[in-house]
Amino acid sequence: MNKAIDISVLDGVIKRTIETVETSKSQIFDIAENARQQGNSMKLDLHELRQEISKVIQKVDALELAYRKSRNRLVLVSRNFHMYTEEDIRIAYEEASRIQVDLSIFRERENNLKRRRNDLERQLRTLEETIVRAEKLVSQMGVVLGYLTGDLSKIGEALESAKQHQLMNLKVIQAQEEERKRVAREIHDGPAQSMANVVLRSEIVERMLKNERILEAQMELHELKEMVRMSLADVRRIIFDLRPMALDDLGLVPTLQKYIRTCEERIETTIDLVVFGVEPPLRSSVKAAIFRLVQECLNNVEKHANANTVQVKLEFLQESLRLVVKDDGIGFNLDERMATGGSFGLLGMNERTQLLEGEIEVQSAPGEGTKVLFQIPLKI
Repeated sequence: MNKAIDISVLDGVIKRTIETVETSKSQIFDIAENARQQGNSMKLDLHELRQEISKVIQKVDALELAYRKSRNRLVLVSRNFHMYTEEDIRIAYEEASRIQVDLSIFRERENNLKRRRNDLERQLRTLEETIVRAEKLVSQMGVVLGYLTGDLSKIGEALESAKQHQLMNLKVIQAQEEERKRVAREIHDGPAQSMANVVLRSEIVERMLKNERILEAQMELHELKEMVRMSLADVRRIIFDLRPMALDDLGLVPTLQKYIRTCEERIETTIDLVVFGVEPPLRSSVKAAIFRLVQECLNNVEKHANANTVQVKLEFLQESLRLVVKDDGIGFNLDERMATGGSFGLLGMNERTQLLEGEIEVQSAPGEGTKVLFQIPLKI
């Protein structure tokens, strides 16, 4: 009886905690979005300010040259006053004085504009730091929410087995959150950044057209078109990483061949794909899971192995699939790695292999590279 009351109270506490965390997460996200919008506006102002500074600097340079010439003219007229009239001397003096006044005005304007530019740059840096901190907080709160929003109806069982599963569950959630962060970062640094730039430069084009600067507007539009094309390529690459459509259209092997070619170009490492047997008709979920296993292995090679060559061997047997990914990189101490709970990559691969009812074996030692073997039963 007491146990049920305790669990009920605990459920209520967790639910209220979840509501508070979700509200806070939403508020922090709004802060980040507002900061991002202010940052875009500041970037536009900064762009125009820099253009104005450039024009003022050109004007100051021209006035300095004109002032030197007018001073030389005044010295010449003053020294040879017998060759010039008083009117010539007066005109030379007034011209030098006028240019000097203009030069002082434009120098002061240049200094004021530079001060404004420096202030804007400082404010923009502060906003960008705010955005980074806010995004980090949102990500951390996502981990907390993922952990708290487990199956509360079975919290009694969860409490009984918490000591065995708590660390593993948290690591899995963190791994999922890291993957979300990676995708979010790719979208933010790639398409989102490009789209923000498109908005910014389209506003510049708008102002150019209002001021009838047609040629400049056409050049900007040409650059915008190229930027949109690059953004589209980024989006397609991210979609491919999330779920390669070629898996369903072409099959597992052709998709792996395409992915490996892309990896070779990106990480500058020779990757050989060796296939034995003929690929049977597989369920979509199985193809996706096997692709992810290869992808995770190659991600680990890119991040940690410092390898020159990698071999991916795929062997289709009668009732199973044997997958081996081997590299000649720096390797690692497997016992030490597992003693510290393993890495997110190894945990993710182990979890995927268990879902496929398969087996995984990792062989590695410092200076001897790494070999990962998978044995996956195939249900055709």
